[in-house]
Amino acid sequence: MLSNTVKARQVGNSKVFTIPKDIVADAEEYSVYKGRDGVIVYIPESSNPFNDPDWDKKFTDCKQEEAFGGLNVDDDDEW
Repeated sequence: MLSNTVKARQVGNSKVFTIPKDIVADAEEYSVYKGRDGVIVYIPESSNPFNDPDWDKKFTDCKQEEAFGGLNVDDDDEW
């Protein structure tokens, strides 16, 4: 991992960091957080699949086969 140093630039009322050429920004949007020790972290935004109304339809009929045949438990058995 290469070490890069960037400086914060003033653009309007905001400070801006330039992404170095050797770091590829895969996402269009990032959440940004500042840690207690001054670390600034950028995390790519991703869509929440549970907010997608079609997501449930894709997995409604999915069934998983039990690898070991499931449990054979009678109602009278104690655990």
